[in-house]
Amino acid sequence: MKGVVFTEFVEFVEDQFGLDIADDMIDNSELPSGGAYTAVGTYDHTEMVELVTQLHKLTDKPVDGLIHAYGKHLFTRFAAGYHHFFEGVKTTFEFLLQIENHIHVEVRKLYADAELPTFEYPHVSANRLEMIYRSQRAFGDLAAGLIEGCIEHFGEQISVKREALASEDGKAIRFVLTIDG
Repeated sequence: MKGVVFTEFVEFVEDQFGLDIADDMIDNSELPSGGAYTAVGTYDHTEMVELVTQLHKLTDKPVDGLIHAYGKHLFTRFAAGYHHFFEGVKTTFEFLLQIENHIHVEVRKLYADAELPTFEYPHVSANRLEMIYRSQRAFGDLAAGLIEGCIEHFGEQISVKREALASEDGKAIRFVLTIDG
């Protein structure tokens, strides 16, 4: 995973739980990197799993809830730091539909070693968007948080249903977004 995901996670923990919890989370974790992350570095996703596990132990908050909340936070950071991806985009659906063929293409230009999730869009209409998320890392809660962060960013009323695709062992999830009303 790219280092920006880790640096933002540590910032998220500091903001939500304080510096002491962030320090304890890193100190209590067994991390090949030692918990020293740079935004442009690349780190094994198991380090994120270890950090979240330690955060859960320190806060007694559910792991899936922590990852989901972090996804929402991460979207706000992406929106602030990569505003060019938002130029001319007016809706959640418009933004989400550009992830695979525009945003991820640009990310790969900058970071050839980036291992990004993939998205398929089997159904798109004016009021409904179906997305299939696939990742070897099975971070569906992160994807869900990012999607929710996107909806909040555009200020829309959209319901999200989530369905794990059974044959994929948590590595593939169908998200169905429906505009309310």
